[in-house]
Amino acid sequence: MDWRTRILGVITNPSVAYILILLGIYALIFEFTNPGLVLPGVVGAICVLLAMYAFHLLPVNYAGLLLIVLGIAFMVAEAFLPAFGSLGIGGLIAFVLGSIILIDADAVPASFEIPYTLIGGVAAASAAFLFFAIGMAVRNRRRPVVTGREQMIGAPAEALEDFEREGWARVHGESWRVRSNAPVRRGDRLQVKGIDGLILTVEVER
Repeated sequence: MDWRTRILGVITNPSVAYILILLGIYALIFEFTNPGLVLPGVVGAICVLLAMYAFHLLPVNYAGLLLIVLGIAFMVAEAFLPAFGSLGIGGLIAFVLGSIILIDADAVPASFEIPYTLIGGVAAASAAFLFFAIGMAVRNRRRPVVTGREQMIGAPAEALEDFEREGWARVHGESWRVRSNAPVRRGDRLQVKGIDGLILTVEVER
């Protein structure tokens, strides 16, 4: 066999095609949760296309493939929705069932079936990867903003002078023009409540 035939022989091995489709899906998920990395998206797209080519030549049960995709979607959704584990467990069950019925066992030799040990190991690794990766992405999104105008809201400030309505205060080590509805005395502790152009709206801390 020439090199092209040998490569196609490897790709069309059901276990290799199974791993390729999963690597492709996970790489694309990683790219979507971390936009701009590019490399995971490129690798994921290539793996998915290679896997689809292999599945075109193999006796694939597409209900099994849909169950795998649905299971992964449920496990991803578990990180975003307060489902108390029901989506994650349901997704893991759908993933395992889809993996078992992915290849038509009657159409291939027993040696070409996807081993149950591989399915179990991949299922456990998939759950761990998705819960960890998506969980990290969710926590990063919920993390308070530390740069830009938004991080000023709620920031502590200190009045630099006496004023009735507008004056100067120190916020994050910088002098800002501030506006208050109550009289302010030099040294008062303030808290930023809003931003109006280059003027901060503050309240006196009691």
